[in-house]
Amino acid sequence: MEAPKPEVQSQRSLRQFKINSNRLHGVIPNSIGNLSASLQFLDATGCHINGVIPSEIGNLSNLVALGLGDNDLTGSIPETIGNLQKIQQLQVYDTEIQGLIPDNICKLANLGELNLMNSKLYGSIPSCLGNLTSLRTLQLGSNALTSHMPSTLGRLKDILLLDLSSNFLIGPLPQEIGSMKSIVQLQLSGNQFSGYIPTSIGELQNLVNLSLSRNRLQGPIPESFADMVSLESLDLSLNNLSGTIPKSLEKLLHLGYLNVSFNELSVRPQINIQDSARPKFFLVYILPSIALIIIAAAIAIWLLRRRASNTHLLVQENSLLYPFNKRISYYEILQATNNFSEDNLIGRGSIGLVYKGIFNNGMVAAVKVFNLQLQAAFKSFEAECEAMRNIRHRNLVKVISSCSNPDFRALVLEYMPNGNLENWLYTQDCFLDIDQRIGIMIDVAAALEYLHDDT
Repeated sequence: MEAPKPEVQSQRSLRQFKINSNRLHGVIPNSIGNLSASLQFLDATGCHINGVIPSEIGNLSNLVALGLGDNDLTGSIPETIGNLQKIQQLQVYDTEIQGLIPDNICKLANLGELNLMNSKLYGSIPSCLGNLTSLRTLQLGSNALTSHMPSTLGRLKDILLLDLSSNFLIGPLPQEIGSMKSIVQLQLSGNQFSGYIPTSIGELQNLVNLSLSRNRLQGPIPESFADMVSLESLDLSLNNLSGTIPKSLEKLLHLGYLNVSFNELSVRPQINIQDSARPKFFLVYILPSIALIIIAAAIAIWLLRRRASNTHLLVQENSLLYPFNKRISYYEILQATNNFSEDNLIGRGSIGLVYKGIFNNGMVAAVKVFNLQLQAAFKSFEAECEAMRNIRHRNLVKVISSCSNPDFRALVLEYMPNGNLENWLYTQDCFLDIDQRIGIMIDVAAALEYLHDDT
């Protein structure tokens, strides 16, 4: 006999309903809409709730705050969410929710906080979000959004935090970005933004934290950066920026973190700076440059000695390490990654996601799944297959197999149990001493030399 579905009885005087941080493991019943019409606060975050968000949620017309984050919710955001005309805080983060961001959210004129972080939303960022002038926090990071950054977001003159990081957003940053005069944190890293950084960004004089790393931005660092007088953290790493570091950045007396690594910047003449700013300038600019010169010299000497002695790095064939070289089916990958579970997600790239997979024969591998919504993914898959077909080197990740059908492309790669190199280099939780860093650079240089000369 089928178990009875839970029901929620109407409570005329109920204004707050908080069940957060429990282990309920159930679904949200359709009868949620029977709760008091006077209900203002509903908090069910962190309750291991699964299933979909019922459309009846839209019956709670007086709701001011709705928290459904950190759950196992699936399906999509119901269109009826637009009925919550009085809502000020909407949190549906850390879920398995997918689909488009419904345009009906733009009907929520009183919305001050919208948090849809770390889910599986795709498609465009609704341009009508720029009409929600009450927004103070907009968090859409760690999804699979693929549109441009709407220029209409420039209308959010009172927004304090905007996070669009770790998506697949494309195109140039809009000039209208400079209109968000109150913004304190702007997180746009881990996308595919291209073109020049708009000079209007210098108008954000209240901005404290700016991250544009891991994009495809090019051109010079705008001189107008010096006008962001409140800036404390600036990350421009892993782009294609060129030119020199502007002398005008000396004006940023609060700047404590600056990362411009992995660009195409060149050296400029010595800058005269005020005595009060000299220690910080030495730590941020001069000391890293000296360290890089020393490391580069060490690598050059090592490579010269290596060539002189005519030794070769050991090439390891993978045929004995892995039990098969045939193509792997989609269903084998689906099973190995537990249906592409978020728990198995180990990396995000510009054209896809990487999962840890445990196959039936016990093999542990990294599965790189290409985002076929991007035209470049098809070319990248074919290019990687062609390039890696005959490559065998101990410093290069080995390709075990592949999976290819009209709707799916994936490479099965050697699994690296020690995690992501970027985390080891740039996060505060990890530490590498100078010997380890030089060793990494030597290994990278050896792999590049192999790719350049021996393939």
